[in-house]
Amino acid sequence: MSRLDELSIEEASRRLASREISSRELTEACLARIEVTEPKVGSFLEVTAQLARQQADDADRRLAATGTRTSDTTALTGIPIALKDIFLTKDVRTTCASRILENFIPTFDATVVARLRRAGAVLLGKLNMDEFAMGSSCENSAMQLTRNPWKLDRVPGGSSGGSATCVAAHQALGSFGTDTGGSIRLPAAFCGVAGIKPTYGRVSRYGVIAFASSLDQVGPMASTTRGAALLLQTVAGKDPLDSTSIDAPVPDYAGAIGTAPTVKGLRIGIPREYFVEGLDADVEAAVRAAIGKLQDLGATIVEVTLPHTEYAVATYYIVATAEASSNLGRYDGVRYGRRRGEEQGLRDMYGESREQGFGAEVKRRIMLGTYVLSAGYYDAYYSKAMRVRTLIRRDFEQAFERCDVIATPTAPATAFEIGSRTDDPLKMYLSDILTISVNLAGLPGMSIPCGLDSAGLPIGLQLIGKPLDELTLLRTAAAYEDSCHWHRVSAELKP
Repeated sequence: MSRLDELSIEEASRRLASREISSRELTEACLARIEVTEPKVGSFLEVTAQLARQQADDADRRLAATGTRTSDTTALTGIPIALKDIFLTKDVRTTCASRILENFIPTFDATVVARLRRAGAVLLGKLNMDEFAMGSSCENSAMQLTRNPWKLDRVPGGSSGGSATCVAAHQALGSFGTDTGGSIRLPAAFCGVAGIKPTYGRVSRYGVIAFASSLDQVGPMASTTRGAALLLQTVAGKDPLDSTSIDAPVPDYAGAIGTAPTVKGLRIGIPREYFVEGLDADVEAAVRAAIGKLQDLGATIVEVTLPHTEYAVATYYIVATAEASSNLGRYDGVRYGRRRGEEQGLRDMYGESREQGFGAEVKRRIMLGTYVLSAGYYDAYYSKAMRVRTLIRRDFEQAFERCDVIATPTAPATAFEIGSRTDDPLKMYLSDILTISVNLAGLPGMSIPCGLDSAGLPIGLQLIGKPLDELTLLRTAAAYEDSCHWHRVSAELKP
């Protein structure tokens, strides 16, 4: 029998409902795992052990009172999860991995957190990330370094590095992160877990600290696609507190996947622009093998083209930095941010607060964003980038006239060595080259493990769907998972 912390969400939920295990036992198993592994991987910025035990006991009382699943319990009642430290959590410190917010304790919950609490989920703590979600490796955190549990000298991916690491290391059964340009899918690929970025607006962003408001999206990670589906189903849906959230029915994702999902008759598009020079040979081989498996399962493979893909990186780093420059203006030492108290005047206070509070990557993006928005450069850069963004979205619309799902690699290579790209921002930015178009177009996308490279590191298969069609992605991913074993291969915390 496997350890309790190694259970998938769906299996743990079944055992909790039948009272084979208790939430307190499951939570204690995860807390014990955190204690053993945390010194090696550094996933958590804060472990909320006391709160988790209280919530676990509450979940057990709810489950005992109902006997079976009722309106008083959900599939997540009693399930231990963790949150990227970008979600506001009432009375629990929220830092966004930045010194400027190191002592910030929110007075209310983000909508996602509130919905998880109502569902009966157990919060284990807050997870490390790139500062203000700006990064592809989780090396930009002002707090600590997070390591990939598959190989401890490798990055876990970013910006939701702690969210992927804690699932891969079996510290939590599931987690939530955010994805602005690949920040769920990239770490999911690097750490060998399932991660989904839903359609922009499918999940509320209320109470999520903003990086780039037209690109940010909340999504879950889990060891399996069905686990990710249960997490997504719990938090998705219209929120009156977020004007960008979409008022559309939320399918029963987990129920619709069923026990025997099929891809028969599904048209899977393969964009040639994503299989180009520079793609790691092991990655290409594994992804093409996964596409071949889907074809064997009954899918039809068609070639599609996304001709403006080559402009995606430049477009993204204009749009995202411009929005970051605007969003981070609130951290000035008055209401938010650190304040030394010895400043000489308002201008000095602003400068000192931001100089001490922001890290190098955040400053770099603020300056770039301020530049492209400045008089004389707005039309040359930002306005042009927005027009190209429209062209990228239209590429996808035309591609989806010929297919139902698009399949690509999640990243051009597997997890790279810690410190190997920190001195070369452009090389670091190119880590997201295969994911950022999905954010620019506002589409759902997910990553699932599809193999290991020659060094034994996970490889991710990216699936991209039509707007609000997360269900087709989840069905496709679940059908693939049922036909292979990659989601059952675990990290061993190798040095």
